[in-house]
Amino acid sequence: MNNWRSPLAIFIVLLFFSFLSSAKETQLFPGKVSDWHGYTMYSTPDTKVVVPKKIADGKPWVWRARFWGHEPQFDLAMLAKGYHVVYCNVGNMFGSPKAVKKWDDFYNYLRFEHLFEDRVILEGMSRGGLIIYNWAAKNPEKVAAIYGDAPVMDLKSWPGGKGSGPGAAAAWKTCLKAYGFTEAQALAYKKNPLDNLKALAKAKIPIIHVVGDMDKVVPVSENTAIAQERYKKMGGTFEVIHKKDVGHHPHSLKDPTPIVDFMMKHTRKKVEVSAHDIVGEKNFITRSDFKNSRIQFERNKKGHVAFLGGSITEMNGYRPIMMEYLQERFPQSEFKFTAAGISSTCSDTGAFRLQRDILSQGPLDMLFVEFAVNDDQDGIYNYNDAIRGMEGIIAQARRHNPNVDIIMTFFVNQNILQKAQKGEMNPSTSAHSKVAEFHQVSVNNLAQELADLINEEKVTWQRFGGVHPKKYGNQMAASMIQKALEKQWSQPLAQDAKITPHAKKELLDPKSYAKGRFLPYEDVQVDGNWQKGPPNWKQENKGNVRTRFQNSPMIYTKKAGAKLSIKFTGTAIGAYMLSGPDAGIIKCTIDGKETKIIDTLHKHSGFNYPMTLMFFNELKGGEHTLELETLENKAGRIKPGGSAFRALHFTAN
Repeated sequence: MNNWRSPLAIFIVLLFFSFLSSAKETQLFPGKVSDWHGYTMYSTPDTKVVVPKKIADGKPWVWRARFWGHEPQFDLAMLAKGYHVVYCNVGNMFGSPKAVKKWDDFYNYLRFEHLFEDRVILEGMSRGGLIIYNWAAKNPEKVAAIYGDAPVMDLKSWPGGKGSGPGAAAAWKTCLKAYGFTEAQALAYKKNPLDNLKALAKAKIPIIHVVGDMDKVVPVSENTAIAQERYKKMGGTFEVIHKKDVGHHPHSLKDPTPIVDFMMKHTRKKVEVSAHDIVGEKNFITRSDFKNSRIQFERNKKGHVAFLGGSITEMNGYRPIMMEYLQERFPQSEFKFTAAGISSTCSDTGAFRLQRDILSQGPLDMLFVEFAVNDDQDGIYNYNDAIRGMEGIIAQARRHNPNVDIIMTFFVNQNILQKAQKGEMNPSTSAHSKVAEFHQVSVNNLAQELADLINEEKVTWQRFGGVHPKKYGNQMAASMIQKALEKQWSQPLAQDAKITPHAKKELLDPKSYAKGRFLPYEDVQVDGNWQKGPPNWKQENKGNVRTRFQNSPMIYTKKAGAKLSIKFTGTAIGAYMLSGPDAGIIKCTIDGKETKIIDTLHKHSGFNYPMTLMFFNELKGGEHTLELETLENKAGRIKPGGSAFRALHFTAN
C-alpha cells in the first residue's frame, strides 16, 4: 500500500525494499488513482486523499467534512502550500458517536501509517460542522485549527428546525436514528458543538467561520454567533468573515486568501532561534568519551553505524541528519549505515530482530537507539517490559562487540511531554534510563530538553512537530547528539589512544531479552490448517498492509482449531506478528501444564499492525514445548475480530 505511482517514488521504494516483487506495483494509499485539479487523488468508497506536489515539512493536512469537491478554493490553496487534503465519508451520521469513531480510525491510519502531522486543520461546510466540532471536542489535542463554513452548531437549529429556520424534516428523522434519540431526547441533548467549546478553548484551537448574513437554512444567530460569543468569553480566538446579502450558498470565498492567511498565522508560527542553537547540554547524559568509534572512523577510516527504533527512526528525520554529520566529520572514512527502523515496533521487537537487522551486517561501531515513544503508546509497556526489551538490545550489542559506542535518545509524545514538564518520567523513559545508567550508556534526553524549552516558552510542541517531529524537531535531536560528540572529540586524538572494551555487566533483569532471537520456521510444527509463505492479502482481510510486509513469509491461518507446536530453549516465547481486523483469540500451553487464553487484537488492528506478543516470559531456563491453538471468535472484544493468526516469526529468549 505504501508506494506512489510516480516513477521516481517507485524507484525509491524498489531501492530500499528490493525484496518486493517487481511484478506487483503497489501504491501509497488504497483506492483508485485519479487526477483532481492537477493533483493525484486516491479514492475508496469512503475516503479520499489528495497529495500535494511538494509535501510541506511535517506533513500538515486539511481534513474536509462532507460535500467533497464543492467550492474547493481553500483546499486547492492549501495543496499549493504542501498540505495533504483528505476526506472520510460520514454521510447521514450527523456527527454522531459512530461518525466520530470512524474518524478516529481514519486519523490513526493516516498518523501511524503515513506519519501525518499530529494536529490537523478541520474544514466543515454546513452539516459538516457537526462532525468537525464533535470530533474536535473528543480530540482537542489533535486539532490545529477549525474552518467552518456556514456550519451547523446545534441539531435543534438544523435539521431540527426548532428555531427561526425551516429545518429539514427527512434529515431530522435520519438524524434521530443516527443518534438513537427520540425527539425529546434530541431536544434535551447537551453535547451539541455549541455545548462542547470548553475543551477547544482550553487547547487554544483557533477558529474561523465564513457565513452568509442572510442564511435562513443555518441561521447565523442560532449557530456561529452564539459559538463566537461563548468562545471569546473563554479566551479563544474566533474570527468570522461575514458575507453581506448572501444566504447559505454559495459557500467559501472566491479568493480564499483570508482563510489561508488565518491558518498560516495561527498554525505555522515562526521561530527565530535555530534548532541547533536552541538546545543545550544539560539534558544529554554523557557516560562515554566515544573514543572507540572515533578511532575506528578516524584512524581505521571505516565504520558501521546503525539506527534502531520505530517510525521516528524509519522516517527521514534525525537519522539522515546524523549520517550526514558523520560523513562530513570524517570525510576520509568509508561508512556503512544500517537503517533498522520499523514503524510501530517496540523495544522487545528490537531485541528479537537485532541479530537479523543489524548484527548480521558485520562488526558494529556505533548504535543509535530509540523506543521510548513506542514502548509508551504502542506497546503500552509497564516498567519491567520496557527494561527487558531495551536491556536485551544493549546486552546483545555489547556481546556482539564490547567496543560499540551507544547513544539512546528519548523522543517524545504528549504523555511523555506532560510528565517531563513536571519533572517526572513515564514508565518507558524511566525504565530505559535505568538500563542506560546500569550499562553506562549515554542518553540524549530530548524529551526533557523539549519540556524545559516549552516551559520557558522558547519553543512549542507544534514547532517541534509532534510525535513524528518536523525538520526542526529532528534537528534538535541531532544537534544535541552532535554537541555531545564534539565536546568529546574537540581535541586531537592522542597518539597512544586505544580502543577499550566497555565494562562487562550482568543483567539488570535476568529475564531481559539478552538472548532474544527469531526461531527458524522449521522449528514450528503445524497441522493442515496452517500455511507458510507470503499471504495473498486480497484474500486475507480488508486491513491495509504495509509495503515491507506485503511479500513477507509468514506462518498463518484464518481457521479456528488450527494447532501448532514449537520446541525451544530459554525463558520466554512469543510471536512477532501482524494483528489485523480479523485477529483471533489463541490458547497457549507451555509444557502441557500452564495455559493462557490470549486475545491478539490490538487497538490499531484496523490495519495489519506489527507487534510482538509474548505468550510466556517468566519460564525457568531450559527446554520447553509450546502448543498453540486458534479459538472460535466471540462477542465483546475491542473490535469484531475473527480467528486469524499471522506470525512473521516466533520469538524466544
